[in-house]
Amino acid sequence: MASDKTNVMRVLEQHKIAYKPHEYPHGKDAVDGVSVAELLGQNPDQVFKTLVARGKSGGFHVFVIPVAKELDLKKAAKAAGEKSVEMVHVKELLGLTGYVRGGCSPVGMKKAFPTVFDESVNNVPTVMVSAGKIGFQIECAPVDLIKLVRATTSHITTD
Repeated sequence: MASDKTNVMRVLEQHKIAYKPHEYPHGKDAVDGVSVAELLGQNPDQVFKTLVARGKSGGFHVFVIPVAKELDLKKAAKAAGEKSVEMVHVKELLGLTGYVRGGCSPVGMKKAFPTVFDESVNNVPTVMVSAGKIGFQIECAPVDLIKLVRATTSHITTD
């Protein structure tokens, strides 16, 4: 796996954050998060997806939620201090973050956007997020990841 080190892994190492890399079989297209959790034999409550939204103010926000959950746009807007938020179009993702759909990570984006993790991240011993490339995930302590990306936590998923 050393030859497949991603930028996310390099950032974690640079900040001396312990992580465990995971790799799963994939094609060229994004795999949905629940399938990724199944392929890795992981609890979907511990595998999180990274979503990017544009606030009413025009600013961008990153929301990181469990793969089996849906983002509640009203709760997300409130957590981000916005009147409303809408998901960015998949075509904008690469230019904005440096990542493609299915490989978007809260770590190592082109620019550090305000980030909110769903508060359920506080209930899991480790969290898995994309390692910045389809087919690769990293697993680490939630507190380390939250601190690294200067995130907050809030209840941002639908009930």
